Amino acid sequence: MNFFLRWLGCAIAVGCAVWLIPGIGVIGNVATWIPIVFVALFLSLINLSIKPIMQIISLPISILTLGIFALIVNVAMLYLANWLSTGILGMGLVITSFGSAFLASIIISIVSMIVNGITGTD
Repeated sequence: MNFFLRWLGCAIAVGCAVWLIPGIGVIGNVATWIPIVFVALFLSLINLSIKPIMQIISLPISILTLGIFALIVNVAMLYLANWLSTGILGMGLVITSFGSAFLASIIISIVSMIVNGITGTD
């Protein structure tokens, strides 16, 4: 149940990023919310499995940059989730630039934190 609430929070966060960032769009010949849900699924699975390993590996750089490099790790995880969703399912996000991905990762982090705090899955 906890994973499904986190997935829902991540889907809301990705939806907010798609809605707010002009450089983020949706790929696929289906309703707009379906690619968002699948990207959020892959992002949730990546955040559970790969992201902790990447944070440990990048810890020295994160310490030197006072934590800003953690945002770069979030951007890489967003690109990876999008690549998996587009490659496996044929639908995902269009990310036009690194700047839009950077802003999207910030929005996804903030909205996920708020939603997970409300649902109690923090």
